[in-house]
Amino acid sequence: MPGGRLTQQERQQIALGLADGIAYAEIARRLDRPTSTITREVMRNGGPTGYRADLAHRATERRAHRRRQATPRGLRAPEEAHGRDPEAVREYEETFTTLFMQQGLPKMMSRVLTCLYTNDAGSLTASELVQRLEVSPASISKAITSLEGQGLIRRERDERRRERYVVDNDVWYQGMIAAARANVQLAETARQGVSVLGPDTPAAARLENIARFVDFVTESLTRAAEQARDILFARPEAASGSADTAPPDRG
Repeated sequence: MPGGRLTQQERQQIALGLADGIAYAEIARRLDRPTSTITREVMRNGGPTGYRADLAHRATERRAHRRRQATPRGLRAPEEAHGRDPEAVREYEETFTTLFMQQGLPKMMSRVLTCLYTNDAGSLTASELVQRLEVSPASISKAITSLEGQGLIRRERDERRRERYVVDNDVWYQGMIAAARANVQLAETARQGVSVLGPDTPAAARLENIARFVDFVTESLTRAAEQARDILFARPEAASGSADTAPPDRG
């Protein structure tokens, strides 16, 4: 399987495949590349309807040029913590960002969320995000506001009174609960249509089925999120307390 960056010819093949409606996996197979490479390439360069091979190639060259400028000749890039491979980390971050974008998050929100999730501390300040992502403070501020509004991150102040943006287990739980609340609203709106369209009509039956399905999934999702929080994210002292409990004397 070939390695390295995509060539201009490969990008042209990707563009032709997208124009023909070919799936990412099939384009990847034809180019002997991982599907994740094709998905990431398309999503970071306009998406399936806006991808242009020449623009994508120039954008990649600009990014590589910026990285070379950021690391002057004769100086080594700062080493990753825990002996991580910087290139592998960068590739993984791009893959994670692409996943968030496929799920509907805008690119900058996806980049911020990836940066927070892959940071060992799980929290960064706005200035640290600006430095890591090499974007303007305004871009970070807008992304942070949207992520916080969706319950995907939270903010706290550190010992220096700086605002830090945090992802942790509770934020993930709150995000799942927020999604469940949105589903409840969907079910309620669907049921409103039953009375408007007439309870004995095909359209009303369809809406009632939607509401029932959403109700069932939402209830299951909420119950699973609560169980996962209680079991997987138990406080360390609680877990250690249960472990220290002596087993009953079996005689």
